[in-house]
Parts: sequence; structure tokens; C-alpha cells
Amino acid sequence: MKLIESYRFDAQGYDPTFISDGWQVAFLNYAPAEALESIVKLDIHFLTDEVFVLLEGRAVLIAATIGDTITYDLADMVPGVIYNIPKNTWHKIAMYEGSRVCVVEKSNTHVSDFEFHDLSAKEQKDLQDAVNNLKK
Repeated sequence: MKLIESYRFDAQGYDPTFISDGWQVAFLNYAPAEALESIVKLDIHFLTDEVFVLLEGRAVLIAATIGDTITYDLADMVPGVIYNIPKNTWHKIAMYEGSRVCVVEKSNTHVSDFEFHDLSAKEQKDLQDAVNNLKK
């Protein structure tokens, strides 16, 4: 009798691998679209917090407050540490080649609970500078 289920996702990008009873667990694996230089927008969820756990590699979690300017709160993620982005918080993740992240949130967040803020060219450069100047 097999009672334990297991799931894996080895391709690049995002995959909501397990969805059940109002919540989901996804894998986010490095893809060129997730690289710092490819970040052109931030996103926000209104109905759920979003939990991130770095499984391997390097990734920087980005939270932001948007007003006349954008203020960033950055975390150079440590493997095995749980990071939470509260609902109603603009965010993104900058991933480096070989990185893998586990994401936990309410089910189907990736389908309907999101809004985007497009970054201007200056805002993109400011974000890149902030991440690149982050102490490792």
C-alpha cells in the first residue's frame, strides 16, 4: 500500500506542482526570464501571502513599496529558510542559474489573484543596482 505521494519538477520556470484543498505548492526553477536582467515588472497578490523557500542556488527575494518612487526590501535568500511576502505586497524574485525555489500560496493564485506594475527603464536599472549592491 502506497500512502506517500511525491512530486518533482525539473524543467525551467514555474510549475504549480501540487494543488489541494485551497492551497498549492509550486516549484520555481531558474529560467532566463527569472534572471535579474529580465525583470521588467513586479506583481502583487490581494488574497494570499506567498511563502518562498530556496532549495538550492542563489536567489534574491524582492519586496517593494510603490509611491512617487519605489522602495525595495531585499533578501539574499538562505537555503532552508522560510520567507513570507504578505498579501498586498509588490514583489518579485531574481534568480541565478542553477537555483530552485519552492513556493506555497493559496490555490490558483497563478490563475487569477495577481496584478502587475511595469517598471520603467530607470526603475529596472535602480532595481538591478540595488540587488547587485546587496551584501552577500
